[in-house]
Amino acid sequence: MFSLLAKKPWYLLALPVAVLLGVLGYRGGIGLHAGGGGNAELAAVGAGAEVSTANGFSSGPAQPEVAASTAIGPGLPVDLRAVFERGRDLYAFARELRAAADAGDAEAAWMASRIHDYCGVYAMDPRGYALDSSTLASMGLSDVPGLNAARERVSVGCVGFTTADAIGRGVILQERQQAAAAGNLAAEAALLAMGEPLKRDADYRRGLVERVLNSQDPEAFLAVSPAMGVTAAGDDAYRGMVAGDQFSQLAWQVAACRLGLACGPNSMLMTSYCANGGICSKDPGQDFESFVYDAAVPRQSEGRMNQLVDSLRGARGGKR
Repeated sequence: MFSLLAKKPWYLLALPVAVLLGVLGYRGGIGLHAGGGGNAELAAVGAGAEVSTANGFSSGPAQPEVAASTAIGPGLPVDLRAVFERGRDLYAFARELRAAADAGDAEAAWMASRIHDYCGVYAMDPRGYALDSSTLASMGLSDVPGLNAARERVSVGCVGFTTADAIGRGVILQERQQAAAAGNLAAEAALLAMGEPLKRDADYRRGLVERVLNSQDPEAFLAVSPAMGVTAAGDDAYRGMVAGDQFSQLAWQVAACRLGLACGPNSMLMTSYCANGGICSKDPGQDFESFVYDAAVPRQSEGRMNQLVDSLRGARGGKR
């Protein structure tokens, strides 16, 4: 994407799109509402943003594109995450998940919140979203060739949602509180990242991050990652953990990919970054980890990033 000797901050890539979306009246939030590795969190990292073999970094064995689900609700597919990643008929799927969530299925409540987060921008104004997409397509935007395709994936997957669904932050927060109360770890981690933890004391927050580490659950890693970035700097609750600087959040996200999170070029993660945040790779075939190492991590910092990621994979007890 960029020269290894003179990497540009990711926002230089995103800026033309961000400005254009502003002109179009684009009103969006991105990526798990600061609760699941969303785009806003990557933005907060500054100069960083999925492994670039061109950079000399090996990603290791390929990870499965879809992580396995941990719970089965009555009448629901066995693998909820795989259905979500397919990105089709999300409106109908969300309704099924809501019914299961109301019956006490924690995984269903969590996945409903992910769908509502992913489709939230589209649902604000489906017709306006389509018009914006047409305008963007007509302008070329050679710097972000994947943007039109990403927005099309959102439009196709989220059809059926309307403004009347009112799936804003409040709805997503409520769903994650419901899922966390029923025992879903990723939802509990997402609440921490949203600034709405179940408890606010340091012992609870540290214990939660340790539970995420011990779980080695890629969704929980992604969900907690925004809380582990620069916002954790100086917080004694996270002393000795991978937390507190611009690389920490990215390390949690890359570790999530290596643990099996869907992070491929057309994954919901990459689609949301690009379609809803204007943060797109110049290479439409690039996965999330490659994007991080290509656009966000200077060559001299790759070794440190690798160490951070390796320490998270297989970590126990919250220690590096």
